[in-house]
Amino acid sequence: MKKMYMNSEWIEAVSGKTRSIINPYNQEVVATVTEGNEEDTRIAIASARRAFDNGEWTSTPAHERGKLVHKIAEMIERNKEELGELETLNTGKTLIESRDDMDGIAEVFRYYAGLADKDGGEVIASPLPNSQSKVVREPVGVCALISPWNYPLLQASWKIAPALAAGNTIVMKPSSITPLTTIRITELMDEIGFPKGVINLVLGSGNSVGGELARNPDVDLISFTGGSEAGRSIMQAASGNFKKISMELGGKNPNIVFADADFETAVDQALNAVFFHAGQVCSAGARLLVEDSIHDKFVDALVERAKRIKLGNGFDESTQSGPLTTAEHRNSIERYVEIGKEEGAKLVVGGKRPEDLELQKGFFYLPTIFTDCTSEMHIVQEEAFGPVMTVERFRTEEEAIKLANDTIYGLAGAVFTNDGARGERVASRLRMGTVWINDYHPYFVQAPWGGYKQSGIGRELSKIGLEEYTEVKHIYRNLSPEPVNWFK
Repeated sequence: MKKMYMNSEWIEAVSGKTRSIINPYNQEVVATVTEGNEEDTRIAIASARRAFDNGEWTSTPAHERGKLVHKIAEMIERNKEELGELETLNTGKTLIESRDDMDGIAEVFRYYAGLADKDGGEVIASPLPNSQSKVVREPVGVCALISPWNYPLLQASWKIAPALAAGNTIVMKPSSITPLTTIRITELMDEIGFPKGVINLVLGSGNSVGGELARNPDVDLISFTGGSEAGRSIMQAASGNFKKISMELGGKNPNIVFADADFETAVDQALNAVFFHAGQVCSAGARLLVEDSIHDKFVDALVERAKRIKLGNGFDESTQSGPLTTAEHRNSIERYVEIGKEEGAKLVVGGKRPEDLELQKGFFYLPTIFTDCTSEMHIVQEEAFGPVMTVERFRTEEEAIKLANDTIYGLAGAVFTNDGARGERVASRLRMGTVWINDYHPYFVQAPWGGYKQSGIGRELSKIGLEEYTEVKHIYRNLSPEPVNWFK
C-alpha cells in the first residue's frame, strides 16, 4: 500500500481508510493508497510549518537549495521509464506522451535549480541622505500545492520546483484519481535527503484535504490547478487568512483558421489541438473558428481524419489516443454531447462510445465534431474537457476576434494565417494568456503560463513562476542615525 509522507516519514491515514487506483484502459486495480482526511492534512501542515519556522531550509544558501532541486531533475531522468509507465498506467495516456512529459518535467526542475541563486535583490536610489534602500524577495512560507488528474506529475512539477527553489516548505496534494507518479517522485526526493518537514505529501479527496489546505491559517500560499467550481471554493476558503493564491482553471480555447492559412497544416493542428490526450487538456483547442469560404472543405477534411484516429492501450505504440481517465468523466461528456444535439448543433462524427470489443472495458469515447454551432450554445461556452470539437463560421477578421473573446475564459488560443501582420494583429486583441500563431500546444519552461478572466490568477513557469512563491520586502537603512526631535 502506498502511504503519505510527513515530517520525513511514510505514514498511513489516521482513519485507516484506503482507495483503489485503477487503470482506465481496463479498470484493473493497479495500486492501493492510504486515504487521508482533514486530520491527516493538519498533521502535514504542522510538519511544513515547523520546518519553515525553524529556518533551516529558508536559511540554506540559495545555491545549495538549487543543487538539491537539480538532483530531482537527475532522479527523474534516471527513472524516466518507470515514471512514464506509471503515468500511462494511471491516466491512460500514450506511453510516448508520458515519456515526453518526463523530459519536460526534468527540464522544469533543472530550470528552477538554475534560477535559485540568481536574484540577490535590488538596490534602489533612496531620496533621503545618508541611507541605503534595497528590495529583496523572500519565501512565502508554507505552500499547499494541489495538482490535477490529467497531467499529474507535469502540473505538480510546475509548483514543486519553484516553491522549493525559493525556500518554501510544501504540502503536496495530488488528485485522488491519479496520485501514483507524485508518490513516486516524493520517494525520490526522500532519497535525496531534504531537511525534515520541508516536503510533505497528503493523499485524499478535494473536499476534505483540499478544503483543509485552503482553510488552514498555517498555510501561506495555495497553488491550484483544476476546475472552476473547485477553484471558487478554494478561493473563498483561502480568504480566511488572505492566503496568496495562484490558480489555473482551464478554458474554452478558440482556434481561428483564416482562408489563407496552409490548409493541410491547419487541419492537422486543429485535430491535435482538441484530440490530443483525448481532449483532457486545459488548453485544448475545442472551439474551432473557420473562415466561411473554406468551412465546408475544412470540416470534410477534419471528419475524414478524425475517423482514422486509433484508440487503444497507451502501452501500444500504434495507439494515438487513450481512454478518458474515469467513468464519471465519460458520463459527463456524454451529457455534454446530448446537450449539443438538443441545442441544434449538427453531429458530424463520433458522439458515442466505440464499438470495438477490445475497448469495452475502458473509458473510451470517439473523437466527436459538431458543426452549425453558435456562440450562445452551452457546448460552445462550457468546457467539455474531452474529445469534442465545436465548429463555428466567421466572415471577417473583426468577427473572428469577437467570437474568440466571447467566453468567460482566457487561457489560450491560436491563429492560423499566412498573413504575418494579420497574425500579430489578431493575437494582440485576443484576451488570453497564451496565443499561438500557426501552431498549437507548444509550451516551455522559460515562458509564463496562465490565463485571463476566469481561467485563473497568476502565472506558472518562467521567472514569473518563481516570483509567485516569494514575498517582496523593502529594507531601509539609515547610515547616520540621529534624534528626530519631533517631540521635544
